[in-house]
Amino acid sequence: MRSSRTIHVISAHAEGEVGDVIVGGVLPPPGDTLWAQSRWIAQDQTLRNFVLNEPRGGVFRHVNLLVPPKHPEAQAAWIIMEPEDTPPMSGSNAICVSTVLLDGGLVPMQEPETHLVLEAPGGLVRVRAECREGKAERIFVRNVPSFAAKLDVRLEVEGLGEMVVDTAYGGDSFVIVDAKKLGFKLVKDEAHAIAKLGVKITNAANTQLGFDHPENPDWRHISFCLFAGPLSDGPEGLEAGAAVAIQPGKVDRSPTGTALSARMAVLHARGVMKTGDCLIARSLIGSTFSGRIMEETTVGDRPAILPEISGRGWITGIHQHMLDPSDPWPEGYRLSDTWGAS
Repeated sequence: MRSSRTIHVISAHAEGEVGDVIVGGVLPPPGDTLWAQSRWIAQDQTLRNFVLNEPRGGVFRHVNLLVPPKHPEAQAAWIIMEPEDTPPMSGSNAICVSTVLLDGGLVPMQEPETHLVLEAPGGLVRVRAECREGKAERIFVRNVPSFAAKLDVRLEVEGLGEMVVDTAYGGDSFVIVDAKKLGFKLVKDEAHAIAKLGVKITNAANTQLGFDHPENPDWRHISFCLFAGPLSDGPEGLEAGAAVAIQPGKVDRSPTGTALSARMAVLHARGVMKTGDCLIARSLIGSTFSGRIMEETTVGDRPAILPEISGRGWITGIHQHMLDPSDPWPEGYRLSDTWGAS
């Protein structure tokens, strides 16, 4: 087999959401900070296209690039590549990266717990992994500070009319809608409708509401729409269904760790949750992430929380992505049947 490029990948998923990890074949991108390196990846597009576009990728895939950390406390760092964005942070991808580092033997595993400090483009995250018999069974991620942005604001959505939404940040930016009011039960069969409507709501929110992060002026858009299910009481705290529509038009298979962080920030701002309280989010496939408010903090002048999210990850395979020099589509391709059909 001939190849002008070979990228080594360990594939994984966290509670259903794919988060592959590049472990070789790619040099660290230029940049003095991890954020600058992630902006280079986002603007250059070459690596994103190679691993995310078909035939190697697909709209369902996220890919993470391991790079040397910039922060002296961190043992490893990674850059997240999602179908449309190269975001500051991702909960499911943090769990996938932690699982690959530990189960793949890249970082020594200590039983019953291994503690790691990882660096995401959006900041440091502290990881505690429950480990048994060579397997990281559950990953706890102390996320970046999360905050409510706009509460109970009106949004006009074509075909729906006016609705009331919240916006928030949980390591990525969200517009949050009431799933029940929109007629959704948050079950598998609704995935296509949620994806299509969620993109429409996200686009409307970006046009009408916008977003600003007090400490990261580069992040000025809303990435996702969270369809938030009604709250109920469970044995560990609050529980709710959750479905997140991801550009260009898919639903997260996991409950989305950044969405869980964002919703806890909104509930904290409303006085529904306080430090120490827990919220368990359930995805369309029935998988769960557990979230807990660990501390109160601030982001700029905004009240914020430090959330911890936890879930499980599994390695699914080892791959070598190759490029034959005669391939007429060296950066792959996208078609609107899966990549955001309207």
